[in-house]
Amino acid sequence: MTKLLNNGNAKTIKGEKLGFITFGLHLAPFNLSGFNACAWASKGCAEACLNTAGRGKFSNVQKSRIAKTKRFFNDKENFMRQLVKEISNAIKLASKKEMKPCFRLNLTSDIAWESQKFNGVKLMEIFPNVQFYDYTKSVKRVEKYLNGKLPSNYHLTFSRAEDNDNETKKLLSLGANVACVFRDGLPKAWQGREVIDGDDTDLRFLDGQNKIVGLVEKGLAKKDETGFVLECSQ
Repeated sequence: MTKLLNNGNAKTIKGEKLGFITFGLHLAPFNLSGFNACAWASKGCAEACLNTAGRGKFSNVQKSRIAKTKRFFNDKENFMRQLVKEISNAIKLASKKEMKPCFRLNLTSDIAWESQKFNGVKLMEIFPNVQFYDYTKSVKRVEKYLNGKLPSNYHLTFSRAEDNDNETKKLLSLGANVACVFRDGLPKAWQGREVIDGDDTDLRFLDGQNKIVGLVEKGLAKKDETGFVLECSQ
């Protein structure tokens, strides 16, 4: 059976210097599997996706992600059973290493994990003392997060895209943290908010509030012409 979680992502591994070990889940984004795992994706986001970055460029990795995504949609009960087991094992592994475990289940997807259940219990209620975090382009999910209607151990950062600037401004006014991709470096501020370096670590739950999480364009994003990538001077 294909393993679901990994902890070797080049970005997430940076958190180990702060004592955290991130375990992540790669699914096949958009409709690559025949199921849409990124319901709110924009054209620019789809074209700039990091799904093919690093090991993702290998066909066997892509086949594995597609297979996992099909399992999630077609056999959710057994998928969730395996996920719960792997999270439990990951917590034990982190303890042995004297590190704090955290989980990002949407490395290349945008699933509402706060709604997923196993044996009738929501996933994050099964592990109430463990930190989960994700990026999302769902305005409603972020609004629920800001209003305290999501699990207290689940942190969300809104992802700005070329088609959601109005929603971005609205969520910024409500106190959300927003991730933005910039070209050739990061500005000191954007939309009146401090820009922090989101590439330093992936531990978004440590960012504080009212921040712009700046990410420098990578891979296919360097060719973006949709407006998904912001010019550093904007």
